[in-house]
Amino acid sequence: MPEHVSVFQQIAVVILAVATVAWVVGLVRLVRVVAFAPPQAPRLPLGALPGQSQAPAQESVPLTAYEQDAFAGLVRQFGRR
Repeated sequence: MPEHVSVFQQIAVVILAVATVAWVVGLVRLVRVVAFAPPQAPRLPLGALPGQSQAPAQESVPLTAYEQDAFAGLVRQFGRR
């Protein structure tokens, strides 16, 4: 046993090693559960969101000629990339 290492430092190393092993074991178990679990739709707690009674109405806004030209330029700019 090295003379310059205190008992507290040795205990700290042991505690860190045990914590690391426990963390790795927990992580491996979590990955196994997630990897082999069938995919499910996400569930929200009951009452978190009200049910939707009907589909939202589709909205549209007429564009001016200037806005149409600007949008066409934007589409062309994205098409170059």
